[in-house]
Amino acid sequence: MITIRNAIASRIPGDTTTKNGYTWVDAREITRDDIDALQEDYGIGAELLADIMDLDEQARIEKEEEYVALIVRLPALTDDSHGINQYCVPLGIVMKGDTIITICQSDSVILEDFARNRFRQYPVQTQEGFVISLMGRSAMVFIRLLKYLNRQKNLIEEELHRSVRNDELIQLLSIQKSLVYFTTSLTTNEILLEKLQKSPYFRMNNEEEREFLEDIIIDNKQAIEMANIYASILTGTMDAFASVISNNLSFIMRRLTVISIAFMFPTFLVGYYGMNVELPFANNHFMMYGIIGISLIAGFGSAFVLSDRRTRKRVKRDGTKVHKRRDKKKRLHTKKFKKRLD
Repeated sequence: MITIRNAIASRIPGDTTTKNGYTWVDAREITRDDIDALQEDYGIGAELLADIMDLDEQARIEKEEEYVALIVRLPALTDDSHGINQYCVPLGIVMKGDTIITICQSDSVILEDFARNRFRQYPVQTQEGFVISLMGRSAMVFIRLLKYLNRQKNLIEEELHRSVRNDELIQLLSIQKSLVYFTTSLTTNEILLEKLQKSPYFRMNNEEEREFLEDIIIDNKQAIEMANIYASILTGTMDAFASVISNNLSFIMRRLTVISIAFMFPTFLVGYYGMNVELPFANNHFMMYGIIGISLIAGFGSAFVLSDRRTRKRVKRDGTKVHKRRDKKKRLHTKKFKKRLD
């Protein structure tokens, strides 16, 4: 859908006169007809439109004969069976004469904010200011979504502490994928922001825009650091829970092994007296109860000998003694420290 927004007035700081502004053409959730209209009415090349429609396209700036084109990575949301997932989409920005065209294959909260004038203190009086304002808003939305992902990760961790289930692990994997998308997009946006400071095709109009661009670079670097930190923490968390699952599986397999070995002795005894040959006490009618009793005693005795309950009690008892000794040493050191202060 292509929407032509009202012209935005261009005002030079310190000057009370208002010059002719520029028109914003907002193209979101574009269809095949919209692509044809962009080519015919605005003269945008088919190759540039194909790059904008590519989800994996990286941020960059390029100069054509009639316009300057930029591609920026924006955060986006999608719903699936496991909740809301975050990913990134390319946004094409074309600066052609007194018209600026934004092209995005999906909807974006950033473009919606600018369409509804939900922004403050952004230098949108010029086309260059509008572009850096979009990127500044994008950096703030990235930071907000990163904090949201971190809160979701903490909630999932609390659920995993109670029980390790596949749903929570799949949600953690989804968060990890979103962090990878965010880190990659923020890195490419950072390269583009640094190019804008030096590019001859994109010149700042005043000192306010230059300072605002520097602030955006700082916010973008902060978002990159946050994404890297959250990704590292999430990787460690998933490794820890993988170790917990492996330990639980080892404990279960050990318990099953103990049960199997414990029942080897009764099985041997019953199998031995089940042979069709002359055996000791074969004519004794009470031998059946004796075999049952001996089998039960052998089974429970083997399980008791092979179990690690005694070992765990001993380790717990030794650990308690160690903690008591440490607490005693801490109290002594505290008393000595207080005496020195006095």
